[in-house]
Amino acid sequence: MGNTYKAGLLGGKRSMPSTLHALIPAALLSTLASLAFATPAKADAAASPPAENWAAHWQFTLVDQGTLAFRSEFRGRNSLDPGARGRETTDLTLYAGVRPWAGAEIWANPEVDQGFGLSNTLGAAGFPSGEAYKVGHNDPYILVHRLFLRQTINLGGEDETIAPDQNSLSGRQTANRVVVTLGKISVGDIFDTNAYAHDPRMDFFNWSVIDAGTFDYAADAWGFSYGGAVEWRQKDWTLRTGLFALSRIPNGEALDSSFKKFQWIGEAEHRYVVGGRPGQIKATAFVNRAPMGAFVDAVKAASASQAPPNLSAVARYRSRSGLNLNLQQQVTDEIGLFARAGVSDGHIQSYEFCDIDRSVSAGVSMSGRRWSRPVDVAGAALVVNDISSAFKTYLARGGVGLTIGDGALPRSGAETVFETYYSYALASAFRVSVDYQVIANPAYNRDRGPVSIIGLRLHGAL
Repeated sequence: MGNTYKAGLLGGKRSMPSTLHALIPAALLSTLASLAFATPAKADAAASPPAENWAAHWQFTLVDQGTLAFRSEFRGRNSLDPGARGRETTDLTLYAGVRPWAGAEIWANPEVDQGFGLSNTLGAAGFPSGEAYKVGHNDPYILVHRLFLRQTINLGGEDETIAPDQNSLSGRQTANRVVVTLGKISVGDIFDTNAYAHDPRMDFFNWSVIDAGTFDYAADAWGFSYGGAVEWRQKDWTLRTGLFALSRIPNGEALDSSFKKFQWIGEAEHRYVVGGRPGQIKATAFVNRAPMGAFVDAVKAASASQAPPNLSAVARYRSRSGLNLNLQQQVTDEIGLFARAGVSDGHIQSYEFCDIDRSVSAGVSMSGRRWSRPVDVAGAALVVNDISSAFKTYLARGGVGLTIGDGALPRSGAETVFETYYSYALASAFRVSVDYQVIANPAYNRDRGPVSIIGLRLHGAL
Protein backbone atom coordinates (compact mmCIF):
# COMPACT_ATOMS: atom_id res chain seq x y z
CA MET A 1 0.00 0.00 0.00
CA GLY A 2 3.00 2.27 0.06
CA ASN A 3 2.67 2.79 3.83
CA THR A 4 4.78 5.27 5.77
CA TYR A 5 6.13 3.96 9.07
CA LYS A 6 7.58 5.22 12.30
CA ALA A 7 8.25 3.76 15.74
CA GLY A 8 5.08 2.82 17.63
CA LEU A 9 4.24 3.00 21.30
CA LEU A 10 5.00 -0.70 21.64
CA GLY A 11 8.18 -0.69 19.57
CA GLY A 12 8.85 -2.08 16.13
CA LYS A 13 7.01 -0.61 13.15
CA ARG A 14 3.50 0.51 12.52
CA SER A 15 1.56 2.71 10.15
CA MET A 16 2.03 6.40 10.76
CA PRO A 17 -0.90 7.46 13.00
CA SER A 18 -2.75 10.68 12.40
CA THR A 19 -2.79 12.91 15.43
CA LEU A 20 -5.93 13.30 17.44
CA HIS A 21 -6.26 16.86 16.16
CA ALA A 22 -6.26 15.54 12.60
CA LEU A 23 -9.39 13.58 13.47
CA ILE A 24 -11.17 16.03 15.74
CA PRO A 25 -11.14 19.83 15.47
CA ALA A 26 -9.74 21.58 18.54
CA ALA A 27 -13.09 23.18 19.38
CA LEU A 28 -14.82 19.80 19.33
CA LEU A 29 -12.09 18.30 21.51
CA SER A 30 -12.62 21.04 24.07
CA THR A 31 -16.37 20.43 24.11
CA LEU A 32 -16.00 16.66 24.45
CA ALA A 33 -13.50 17.01 27.26
CA SER A 34 -15.69 19.44 29.20
CA LEU A 35 -18.62 17.07 28.91
CA ALA A 36 -16.58 14.01 29.84
CA PHE A 37 -15.02 15.47 32.98
CA ALA A 38 -18.04 17.43 34.16
CA THR A 39 -19.59 16.38 37.44
CA PRO A 40 -22.92 14.71 36.66
CA ALA A 41 -25.99 16.39 38.11
CA LYS A 42 -27.71 14.53 40.92
CA ALA A 43 -30.97 12.89 39.96
CA ASP A 44 -33.74 11.03 41.69
CA ALA A 45 -32.71 7.38 41.38
CA ALA A 46 -36.31 6.27 41.34
CA ALA A 47 -37.31 8.62 38.53
CA SER A 48 -37.38 7.33 34.96
CA PRO A 49 -35.42 9.26 32.34
CA PRO A 50 -37.65 11.42 30.18
CA ALA A 51 -38.62 9.99 26.80
CA GLU A 52 -36.31 11.33 24.10
CA ASN A 53 -37.40 12.40 20.64
CA TRP A 54 -33.82 12.81 19.48
CA ALA A 55 -30.32 12.27 20.80
CA ALA A 56 -26.65 12.42 19.87
CA HIS A 57 -23.75 10.49 21.39
CA TRP A 58 -20.10 9.95 20.47
CA GLN A 59 -17.26 7.54 21.05
CA PHE A 60 -13.52 7.63 20.40
CA THR A 61 -11.19 4.63 20.51
CA LEU A 62 -7.45 4.37 19.95
CA VAL A 63 -5.84 0.91 20.03
CA ASP A 64 -2.09 0.33 19.83
CA GLN A 65 -0.99 -3.32 19.57
CA GLY A 66 2.45 -4.86 19.24
CA THR A 67 3.90 -8.34 18.90
CA LEU A 68 7.07 -9.63 20.48
CA ALA A 69 9.40 -11.44 18.05
CA PHE A 70 8.54 -15.13 17.77
CA ARG A 71 9.77 -18.36 16.16
CA SER A 72 8.88 -18.81 12.50
CA GLU A 73 10.25 -21.72 10.47
CA PHE A 74 8.70 -20.25 7.30
CA ARG A 75 6.04 -17.77 6.26
CA GLY A 76 3.63 -17.05 3.40
CA ARG A 77 1.65 -14.14 2.04
CA ASN A 78 -1.01 -14.33 4.79
CA SER A 79 1.41 -14.88 7.67
CA LEU A 80 1.75 -12.84 10.84
CA ASP A 81 5.08 -10.97 10.74
CA PRO A 82 7.44 -12.79 13.16
CA GLY A 83 9.37 -9.63 14.07
CA ALA A 84 8.62 -7.18 16.89
CA ARG A 85 5.99 -5.02 15.22
CA GLY A 86 3.34 -2.48 16.22
CA ARG A 87 0.16 -1.11 14.64
CA GLU A 88 -2.55 1.32 15.66
CA THR A 89 -6.19 1.91 14.82
CA THR A 90 -8.29 4.98 15.58
CA ASP A 91 -12.01 5.65 15.20
CA LEU A 92 -14.43 8.42 16.09
CA THR A 93 -18.16 7.71 15.83
CA LEU A 94 -21.25 9.92 16.00
CA TYR A 95 -24.55 8.29 17.03
CA ALA A 96 -27.42 10.49 15.85
CA GLY A 97 -31.00 9.35 16.40
CA VAL A 98 -34.55 10.66 16.05
CA ARG A 99 -38.02 9.31 16.88
CA PRO A 100 -40.22 9.93 13.78
CA TRP A 101 -43.34 8.33 15.32
CA ALA A 102 -44.36 6.27 18.35
CA GLY A 103 -42.17 3.22 18.88
CA ALA A 104 -39.81 4.07 16.01
CA GLU A 105 -36.18 5.20 15.98
CA ILE A 106 -33.92 6.14 13.07
CA TRP A 107 -30.18 6.11 13.70
CA ALA A 108 -27.15 7.11 11.63
CA ASN A 109 -23.55 6.34 12.64
CA PRO A 110 -21.00 8.24 10.55
CA GLU A 111 -17.49 7.25 11.58
CA VAL A 112 -13.93 8.43 10.97
CA ASP A 113 -11.48 5.50 10.76
CA GLN A 114 -7.72 5.27 10.38
CA GLY A 115 -4.99 2.69 10.91
CA PHE A 116 -4.07 -0.96 10.34
CA GLY A 117 -4.33 -4.29 12.08
CA LEU A 118 -1.17 -6.28 12.72
CA SER A 119 0.26 -7.59 9.43
CA ASN A 120 -2.65 -5.91 7.63
CA THR A 121 -5.15 -8.02 9.61
CA LEU A 122 -3.59 -11.34 8.59
CA GLY A 123 -1.86 -14.24 10.30
CA ALA A 124 -4.28 -15.70 12.85
CA ALA A 125 -7.72 -17.30 12.63
CA GLY A 126 -8.69 -15.68 15.93
CA PHE A 127 -7.30 -12.26 14.99
CA PRO A 128 -6.12 -10.23 18.01
CA SER A 129 -8.03 -6.94 17.47
CA GLY A 130 -11.75 -6.47 16.95
CA GLU A 131 -10.99 -2.80 16.28
CA ALA A 132 -8.94 -3.70 13.19
CA TYR A 133 -10.90 -3.89 9.95
CA LYS A 134 -9.85 -5.97 6.94
CA VAL A 135 -8.86 -2.76 5.17
CA GLY A 136 -6.33 -0.22 6.40
CA HIS A 137 -5.50 3.41 5.62
CA ASN A 138 -2.80 5.81 6.77
CA ASP A 139 -5.14 8.77 6.39
CA PRO A 140 -8.49 9.23 8.15
CA TYR A 141 -11.60 8.54 6.07
CA ILE A 142 -15.36 8.75 6.73
CA LEU A 143 -18.00 6.04 6.23
CA VAL A 144 -21.59 5.68 7.46
CA HIS A 145 -21.39 2.23 9.06
CA ARG A 146 -24.97 2.17 10.36
CA LEU A 147 -28.16 3.71 9.00
CA PHE A 148 -31.27 1.92 10.19
CA LEU A 149 -34.88 2.07 11.35
CA ARG A 150 -35.99 0.24 14.48
CA GLN A 151 -39.71 -0.22 15.20
CA THR A 152 -40.87 -1.56 18.57
CA ILE A 153 -44.40 -2.98 18.87
CA ASN A 154 -45.52 -3.40 22.48
CA LEU A 155 -47.47 -6.56 23.28
CA GLY A 156 -48.15 -6.09 26.98
CA GLY A 157 -46.60 -7.19 30.24
CA GLU A 158 -44.67 -5.13 32.75
CA ASP A 159 -43.38 -1.72 31.73
CA GLU A 160 -39.61 -1.46 31.30
CA THR A 161 -37.50 1.69 31.35
CA ILE A 162 -35.06 2.28 28.50
CA ALA A 163 -32.01 4.30 29.50
CA PRO A 164 -30.45 6.67 26.95
CA ASP A 165 -27.53 5.03 25.16
CA GLN A 166 -25.72 4.81 21.85
CA ASN A 167 -28.34 3.90 19.22
CA SER A 168 -31.10 3.84 21.84
CA LEU A 169 -33.51 6.64 22.82
CA SER A 170 -34.75 6.71 26.38
CA GLY A 171 -38.39 5.88 27.05
CA ARG A 172 -40.57 2.97 28.03
CA GLN A 173 -41.57 -0.35 26.48
CA THR A 174 -43.40 -3.48 27.60
CA ALA A 175 -41.68 -6.72 28.56
CA ASN A 176 -43.46 -8.54 25.73
CA ARG A 177 -42.78 -6.96 22.36
CA VAL A 178 -41.78 -7.31 18.73
CA VAL A 179 -38.79 -5.36 17.42
CA VAL A 180 -38.15 -4.92 13.69
CA THR A 181 -34.81 -3.52 12.48
CA LEU A 182 -34.17 -2.58 8.84
CA GLY A 183 -31.17 -0.94 7.18
CA LYS A 184 -27.41 -1.09 7.49
CA ILE A 185 -26.14 -2.52 10.77
CA SER A 186 -23.70 -5.04 12.17
CA VAL A 187 -25.16 -8.52 12.55
CA GLY A 188 -23.44 -8.58 15.94
CA ASP A 189 -25.65 -5.69 17.11
CA ILE A 190 -28.51 -8.20 17.37
CA PHE A 191 -27.16 -11.77 17.21
CA ASP A 192 -24.61 -13.64 19.41
CA THR A 193 -24.43 -10.80 21.93
CA ASN A 194 -22.88 -11.35 25.36
CA ALA A 195 -22.68 -8.90 28.27
CA TYR A 196 -19.12 -9.92 29.18
CA ALA A 197 -17.41 -10.54 25.83
CA HIS A 198 -18.71 -8.70 22.77
CA ASP A 199 -17.29 -5.17 22.58
CA PRO A 200 -13.64 -4.57 21.56
CA ARG A 201 -13.99 -0.94 22.63
CA MET A 202 -14.81 -1.94 26.22
CA ASP A 203 -13.83 -5.56 26.95
CA PHE A 204 -11.86 -8.23 25.06
CA PHE A 205 -10.03 -7.70 21.74
CA ASN A 206 -9.74 -11.13 20.06
CA TRP A 207 -12.21 -11.91 17.27
CA SER A 208 -12.89 -15.42 18.57
CA VAL A 209 -13.57 -14.12 22.11
CA ILE A 210 -15.94 -11.25 21.30
CA ASP A 211 -17.90 -13.42 18.82
CA ALA A 212 -18.20 -17.11 18.07
CA GLY A 213 -15.37 -17.77 15.64
CA THR A 214 -17.58 -20.21 13.74
CA PHE A 215 -20.30 -17.58 13.19
CA ASP A 216 -19.50 -16.58 9.60
CA TYR A 217 -21.80 -13.57 9.78
CA ALA A 218 -22.65 -11.38 6.78
CA ALA A 219 -20.42 -8.32 6.61
CA ASP A 220 -18.37 -6.10 4.37
CA ALA A 221 -14.67 -5.65 5.14
CA TRP A 222 -15.62 -3.25 7.97
CA GLY A 223 -18.08 -5.67 9.59
CA PHE A 224 -21.47 -4.23 8.47
CA SER A 225 -24.27 -5.38 6.17
CA TYR A 226 -27.65 -4.43 4.68
CA GLY A 227 -30.67 -6.40 5.83
CA GLY A 228 -33.34 -6.80 8.45
CA ALA A 229 -34.19 -8.67 11.63
CA VAL A 230 -37.32 -9.43 13.61
CA GLU A 231 -37.24 -10.16 17.36
CA TRP A 232 -40.18 -11.56 19.34
CA ARG A 233 -39.75 -11.28 23.10
CA GLN A 234 -42.16 -13.16 25.40
CA LYS A 235 -41.53 -13.58 29.14
CA ASP A 236 -38.22 -15.49 29.49
CA TRP A 237 -37.75 -16.15 25.77
CA THR A 238 -36.74 -14.21 22.67
CA LEU A 239 -36.80 -15.58 19.13
CA ARG A 240 -34.87 -13.74 16.40
CA THR A 241 -34.48 -14.15 12.68
CA GLY A 242 -32.73 -12.08 10.05
CA LEU A 243 -31.77 -11.86 6.40
CA PHE A 244 -28.59 -10.00 5.38
CA ALA A 245 -26.52 -9.35 2.25
CA LEU A 246 -23.16 -11.06 1.86
CA SER A 247 -20.22 -9.37 0.14
CA ARG A 248 -19.99 -9.50 -3.65
CA ILE A 249 -16.80 -11.53 -3.25
CA PRO A 250 -15.65 -13.33 -0.08
CA ASN A 251 -14.18 -10.93 2.45
CA GLY A 252 -14.92 -8.01 0.09
CA GLU A 253 -15.49 -4.31 0.60
CA ALA A 254 -18.73 -4.09 -1.45
CA LEU A 255 -21.99 -5.78 -0.43
CA ASP A 256 -24.28 -7.64 -2.84
CA SER A 257 -27.30 -5.30 -2.78
CA SER A 258 -29.21 -7.69 -5.08
CA PHE A 259 -29.32 -10.24 -2.20
CA LYS A 260 -28.38 -13.05 -4.61
CA LYS A 261 -25.62 -13.68 -2.10
CA PHE A 262 -27.28 -13.68 1.30
CA GLN A 263 -27.36 -15.05 4.83
CA TRP A 264 -30.27 -16.30 6.93
CA ILE A 265 -29.88 -16.29 10.72
CA GLY A 266 -32.09 -17.73 13.45
CA GLU A 267 -31.55 -17.38 17.18
CA ALA A 268 -33.36 -18.57 20.31
CA GLU A 269 -32.56 -16.96 23.68
CA HIS A 270 -33.68 -18.20 27.11
CA ARG A 271 -33.29 -16.07 30.23
CA TYR A 272 -33.31 -17.68 33.68
CA VAL A 273 -32.33 -17.16 37.30
CA VAL A 274 -30.09 -19.54 39.29
CA GLY A 275 -29.50 -18.86 42.98
CA GLY A 276 -30.94 -15.39 42.54
CA ARG A 277 -28.45 -14.60 39.78
CA PRO A 278 -29.52 -13.92 36.17
CA GLY A 279 -28.20 -15.87 33.23
CA GLN A 280 -29.05 -16.56 29.62
CA ILE A 281 -28.27 -19.05 26.91
CA LYS A 282 -28.55 -18.54 23.15
CA ALA A 283 -28.47 -20.88 20.20
CA THR A 284 -27.63 -19.23 16.86
CA ALA A 285 -27.83 -20.91 13.45
CA PHE A 286 -26.91 -19.48 10.06
CA VAL A 287 -26.96 -20.47 6.39
CA ASN A 288 -24.90 -18.64 3.75
CA ARG A 289 -25.93 -18.87 0.06
CA ALA A 290 -23.33 -17.74 -2.47
CA PRO A 291 -20.72 -19.03 -4.91
CA MET A 292 -18.21 -20.79 -2.64
CA GLY A 293 -15.39 -23.26 -3.19
CA ALA A 294 -14.90 -26.67 -1.57
CA PHE A 295 -11.39 -27.44 -0.33
CA VAL A 296 -11.28 -30.91 -1.89
CA ASP A 297 -12.27 -29.52 -5.29
CA ALA A 298 -9.62 -26.79 -5.09
CA VAL A 299 -6.86 -29.28 -4.23
CA LYS A 300 -7.90 -31.64 -7.04
CA ALA A 301 -8.01 -28.83 -9.61
CA ALA A 302 -4.52 -27.66 -8.60
CA SER A 303 -2.90 -31.12 -8.64
CA ALA A 304 -2.37 -31.22 -12.42
CA SER A 305 -0.68 -27.82 -12.63
CA GLN A 306 1.20 -28.06 -9.30
CA ALA A 307 0.00 -24.51 -8.60
CA PRO A 308 -1.39 -23.49 -5.20
CA PRO A 309 -5.10 -24.36 -4.91
CA ASN A 310 -7.56 -21.56 -5.71
CA LEU A 311 -11.05 -21.62 -4.20
CA SER A 312 -12.48 -19.04 -6.59
CA ALA A 313 -11.62 -21.30 -9.53
CA VAL A 314 -13.92 -24.06 -8.22
CA ALA A 315 -16.65 -21.89 -6.66
CA ARG A 316 -20.29 -22.73 -7.35
CA TYR A 317 -23.57 -21.55 -5.83
CA ARG A 318 -24.09 -23.57 -2.66
CA SER A 319 -24.93 -23.36 1.05
CA ARG A 320 -22.67 -23.23 4.09
CA SER A 321 -24.16 -23.50 7.57
CA GLY A 322 -23.16 -23.35 11.22
CA LEU A 323 -24.46 -23.43 14.79
CA ASN A 324 -23.16 -21.93 18.01
CA LEU A 325 -24.18 -21.75 21.68
CA ASN A 326 -23.60 -18.69 23.85
CA LEU A 327 -23.83 -18.60 27.68
CA GLN A 328 -23.54 -15.81 30.22
CA GLN A 329 -24.07 -16.18 33.97
CA GLN A 330 -23.73 -13.73 36.82
CA VAL A 331 -22.06 -15.48 39.78
CA THR A 332 -21.76 -12.62 42.30
CA ASP A 333 -22.30 -8.87 42.20
CA GLU A 334 -18.73 -8.56 40.91
CA ILE A 335 -18.16 -11.70 38.80
CA GLY A 336 -19.69 -12.98 35.59
CA LEU A 337 -18.87 -16.05 33.52
CA PHE A 338 -19.29 -16.59 29.78
CA ALA A 339 -18.76 -19.38 27.27
CA ARG A 340 -19.31 -20.09 23.58
CA ALA A 341 -19.09 -23.25 21.49
CA GLY A 342 -19.66 -23.53 17.76
CA VAL A 343 -19.30 -25.65 14.66
CA SER A 344 -19.59 -24.81 10.95
CA ASP A 345 -19.27 -26.69 7.65
CA GLY A 346 -15.55 -27.40 7.29
CA HIS A 347 -15.71 -28.65 3.72
CA ILE A 348 -16.54 -25.24 2.20
CA GLN A 349 -14.67 -21.95 2.53
CA SER A 350 -15.56 -19.34 5.13
CA TYR A 351 -17.10 -16.37 3.35
CA GLU A 352 -16.82 -13.34 5.63
CA PHE A 353 -15.47 -13.65 9.17
CA CYS A 354 -12.97 -16.19 10.52
CA ASP A 355 -11.22 -19.29 9.17
CA ILE A 356 -12.62 -21.37 12.03
CA ASP A 357 -14.72 -24.55 11.77
CA ARG A 358 -14.81 -25.53 15.46
CA SER A 359 -14.38 -23.27 18.47
CA VAL A 360 -14.79 -23.39 22.25
CA SER A 361 -14.24 -20.36 24.47
CA ALA A 362 -14.77 -19.54 28.14
CA GLY A 363 -13.87 -16.71 30.43
CA VAL A 364 -14.56 -14.52 33.43
CA SER A 365 -15.27 -10.81 33.90
CA MET A 366 -14.83 -9.07 37.25
CA SER A 367 -15.56 -5.53 38.39
CA GLY A 368 -13.06 -3.71 40.61
CA ARG A 369 -15.49 -3.37 43.51
CA ARG A 370 -13.35 -5.61 45.74
CA TRP A 371 -10.36 -3.28 45.44
CA SER A 372 -12.42 -0.07 45.70
CA ARG A 373 -12.50 0.53 41.92
CA PRO A 374 -16.15 -0.39 41.21
CA VAL A 375 -16.15 0.93 37.64
CA ASP A 376 -12.94 -0.85 36.61
CA VAL A 377 -13.25 -4.21 34.85
CA ALA A 378 -10.82 -7.12 34.52
CA GLY A 379 -11.28 -10.17 32.33
CA ALA A 380 -9.61 -13.38 31.19
CA ALA A 381 -10.56 -15.83 28.45
CA LEU A 382 -9.30 -19.02 26.81
CA VAL A 383 -10.22 -20.08 23.26
CA VAL A 384 -9.44 -23.21 21.24
CA ASN A 385 -10.05 -22.94 17.47
CA ASP A 386 -9.67 -25.64 14.83
CA ILE A 387 -10.47 -26.44 11.19
CA SER A 388 -11.35 -29.54 9.16
CA SER A 389 -8.77 -31.95 7.76
CA ALA A 390 -9.83 -30.86 4.24
CA PHE A 391 -9.03 -27.22 5.09
CA LYS A 392 -5.65 -28.25 6.54
CA THR A 393 -4.79 -30.17 3.35
CA TYR A 394 -5.70 -27.10 1.32
CA LEU A 395 -3.39 -24.92 3.45
CA ALA A 396 -0.60 -27.51 3.28
CA ARG A 397 -0.69 -27.28 -0.54
CA GLY A 398 -0.19 -23.50 -0.37
CA GLY A 399 -3.80 -22.28 -0.28
CA VAL A 400 -4.92 -19.19 1.61
CA GLY A 401 -8.05 -18.39 3.60
CA LEU A 402 -9.63 -15.12 4.67
CA THR A 403 -6.83 -14.22 7.10
CA ILE A 404 -4.51 -17.27 7.16
CA GLY A 405 -2.16 -19.13 4.83
CA ASP A 406 1.55 -19.60 5.56
CA GLY A 407 2.33 -21.21 2.19
CA ALA A 408 2.70 -24.65 3.78
CA LEU A 409 1.45 -26.59 6.79
CA PRO A 410 3.69 -29.60 7.55
CA ARG A 411 2.61 -29.80 11.19
CA SER A 412 -0.88 -28.59 12.07
CA GLY A 413 -2.43 -28.04 15.46
CA ALA A 414 -5.37 -26.30 17.09
CA GLU A 415 -4.98 -22.54 17.48
CA THR A 416 -5.18 -21.64 21.17
CA VAL A 417 -5.67 -18.10 22.44
CA PHE A 418 -5.39 -16.78 25.99
CA GLU A 419 -6.38 -13.16 26.60
CA THR A 420 -6.54 -10.99 29.70
CA TYR A 421 -7.25 -7.27 30.09
CA TYR A 422 -7.76 -4.56 32.69
CA SER A 423 -9.96 -1.52 31.99
CA TYR A 424 -9.21 1.48 34.22
CA ALA A 425 -11.79 4.27 34.50
CA LEU A 426 -10.03 7.63 34.17
CA ALA A 427 -13.22 9.72 34.45
CA SER A 428 -16.93 9.44 33.80
CA ALA A 429 -16.41 9.13 30.05
CA PHE A 430 -12.83 7.93 29.56
CA ARG A 431 -11.08 4.59 30.07
CA VAL A 432 -7.62 3.21 29.44
CA SER A 433 -7.10 -0.54 29.07
CA VAL A 434 -4.09 -2.82 28.97
CA ASP A 435 -4.48 -6.13 27.11
CA TYR A 436 -2.25 -9.20 26.77
CA GLN A 437 -2.75 -12.15 24.42
CA VAL A 438 -0.72 -15.23 23.64
CA ILE A 439 -1.58 -17.29 20.56
CA ALA A 440 -0.21 -20.83 20.25
CA ASN A 441 -0.09 -22.33 16.75
CA PRO A 442 -1.23 -19.15 14.95
CA ALA A 443 -3.07 -20.09 11.74
CA TYR A 444 -3.00 -23.73 12.99
CA ASN A 445 0.76 -23.93 12.36
CA ARG A 446 2.96 -25.68 14.95
CA ASP A 447 6.06 -24.30 13.23
CA ARG A 448 5.22 -20.69 14.11
CA GLY A 449 4.81 -19.04 17.49
CA PRO A 450 3.68 -18.86 20.17
CA VAL A 451 3.22 -15.13 19.73
CA SER A 452 2.74 -12.62 22.55
CA ILE A 453 0.67 -9.50 21.80
CA ILE A 454 0.47 -6.44 24.04
CA GLY A 455 -2.32 -3.92 23.56
CA LEU A 456 -3.12 -0.45 24.88
CA ARG A 457 -6.59 1.08 24.41
CA LEU A 458 -7.88 4.60 25.08
CA HIS A 459 -11.67 4.89 24.89
CA GLY A 460 -14.03 7.77 25.48
CA ALA A 461 -17.81 7.87 25.09
CA LEU A 462 -20.79 10.00 26.01
